[in-house]
Amino acid sequence: MRNLRPLFDQVVIKELEPDRVRRSGLVVPPGTREPPPQHGIVIAVGPGLDWWAQAGVKMPVAPGDHVVFPASAGVWIEVEEERLLVCTVNEILGVLEELGVCPYCEGKGVPGGDACPVCGRAAEPAGPE
Repeated sequence: MRNLRPLFDQVVIKELEPDRVRRSGLVVPPGTREPPPQHGIVIAVGPGLDWWAQAGVKMPVAPGDHVVFPASAGVWIEVEEERLLVCTVNEILGVLEELGVCPYCEGKGVPGGDACPVCGRAAEPAGPE
């Protein structure tokens, strides 16, 4: 078994299995023309650049982070039949994190029957009192 160790500010990302079932219920068969994956799990990070330690800069991602990147990011390679993306850390757009309590509606939803624009939660209708 081989492990790909990235150098400098490089990051190795494992693609997530594409979701073959769309919201509409349409099942997309494998092999159809689809855009390349744009999110994955970081499996390895390089040590950073030499000047980063002097400037107090640390690698902003760590193994296990679920990251989002543009379709044009990095280079896709195969290591032991596994597709991996190798890109620089500055090509990563962000880290997906679990949203605990919505910062907009604080988990209560928006009154008036509308959905919260951030989390999509609607306010519970007032029950009979």
